Amino acid sequence: MFIDFLKKIFDEAANNKALIWRDASFTYRQLLERLEYWQDYLKNENIAPGDAVTLEADFSPNAVAALLALIEHGCIVIPLTTPSQEKRKEFSKIAMRTAMIRLDSADNAAILHFDCKSDHKLYRVLRNIGHPGLVLFSSGSTGKSKAVVHDFSRLLVKYKIRRHNLRTLSFLLFDHIAGIDTLFYSLSNGSCLITADNRAPDTICHAIEKFRVEVLPVSPTFLNLLILSEAYNCHDLSSLKYITYGTEVMSEMTLKKCAKIFPGVTILQKYGTSEVGTLRSKSKSSDSAWVRIGGEGYQTRIIDGILQIKADSAMLGYLNAESPFTDDGWFVTGDMVEVDGDYMRILGRESEIINVGGQKVFPAEVENVIEQMPNITEAVVYGEKNPLVGQIVCARVTPGKTESLDELAIIIKSYCRRFLENYKVPVKISIAENNQHTDRFKKVRKNP
Repeated sequence: MFIDFLKKIFDEAANNKALIWRDASFTYRQLLERLEYWQDYLKNENIAPGDAVTLEADFSPNAVAALLALIEHGCIVIPLTTPSQEKRKEFSKIAMRTAMIRLDSADNAAILHFDCKSDHKLYRVLRNIGHPGLVLFSSGSTGKSKAVVHDFSRLLVKYKIRRHNLRTLSFLLFDHIAGIDTLFYSLSNGSCLITADNRAPDTICHAIEKFRVEVLPVSPTFLNLLILSEAYNCHDLSSLKYITYGTEVMSEMTLKKCAKIFPGVTILQKYGTSEVGTLRSKSKSSDSAWVRIGGEGYQTRIIDGILQIKADSAMLGYLNAESPFTDDGWFVTGDMVEVDGDYMRILGRESEIINVGGQKVFPAEVENVIEQMPNITEAVVYGEKNPLVGQIVCARVTPGKTESLDELAIIIKSYCRRFLENYKVPVKISIAENNQHTDRFKKVRKNP
C-alpha cells in the first residue's frame, strides 16, 4: 500500500543492480524477495502495525528490505547507526521502542521485544490514521538531540515523481534525513546504491573508481578532508557527475578548491532538515555558496534574517521538545541567511553566532580564513563567555605538523588580522587532541 509505487519500479528494474554491499551486487528482484521475507518475518515475530521498532543497521540488503517492510506494515521505525551504546540506549528510551531489530556485520538479524508503554500523542496520531512513522534524532552537535517524528507516508510522496537514474554512493548515514533521502531517491529511480566499508577519503575514492559512481553526497567537512588527503590523485574519479553537499556551512575556500579539482563535475548544495525533509536545490554555480531552494510541496520565507520553511512533508513534532512551528505552520530553521534575488547564502546557525560587544561573528567566516593557512587541516570556531564583552572568539585547530601552541597562536592571530575585523580575530586558540567532527563528518562546536 505505502510502497506500491516502489514495488512497481522494482518489478520494472528486476534485473538491474539495486545495491552493492561488501563488493557484492544485489538486484531489484533480490530486493523484492528480501522484502517478502521481511514482511513474513514481522508477522511471525508478532510485530503489529503501530509498533515502535528500532532498526540498528546500515545500508545492507536486509536493512533496506526490513525498512521497507516496516513501512508497509505500518510500523513506527527508529533507524539507528550510532556506535555509542550509551546513545543507543538514550535514543531507544526516548523513542519508547517495543521491539528492536539488529543486523550484524554479516547482515544477520536478531530481534528483541520489550515491555514498554509506547504511548505518545504523536504516536497516537499515526496509529489512529494507520500510517507508518519515522523517528530521527537531530545531531545534537551543539546541544541535546531532539526526537523528530514524521508520518513516513508524507515523506514518500515526492519520490513518486521519477527523476534521474544515477549510480550513487551512500555516504550519509542510515539514520539521517539526508541518508534516507539518498536511499529513496535511488530506489525510486531504479538506480544502484553503492556502499563503502568506511568513510575514509581513500576508501570512498576507491569505491567511486571501482563501481563508477556518478553521485557523491557528502558533507563540507568530508570534502575538506578529501582535499587535504589528496586521495583523488590516486584514483580514477572520471565517472563522477555530481558532488552534493549539505548538513553544515561550506567553507568558500574548500568549495573553490573542490570546483578546481573536479572541473567537469557539477557541485550542488543541498538543503534539508530532520524536521521538514530535503528540498530541491540549484546552486548558482559549482564554486558558489549561493543556492536556490524549494520545489514541490515546499515554501520558504525569511523573517528577521532567519530562514523559515512550510512543507507538506513537515514532521508531526518532537517526542522530547516543544513544537518549533509558528502559529501559521512555518518551521523556524534557525539558519541565518543573506538573500540575492531568488538565491540565498546560508551564514550559519543563529545559536552558533558569537556576540562580541554587540557585534555578530559567524564561526564559518573565521574558520574559512584559518583553514586557508598552509599548516591548518581543520579549524572549529566557537564563543566563550566574557564579563567585559559578552563573548570572545575562540578557535580550536588541528595543525598539519607539530608546532608549539604559543607560536601557532601568534601566527593564526596575525594571519586573521589581515582578512578580518579585530573583533572577529580569535582571542583564545587551542590545539585539538582528537577529531573535530562527528561520525557524520559534521563539525562539533561545543565549548570543551
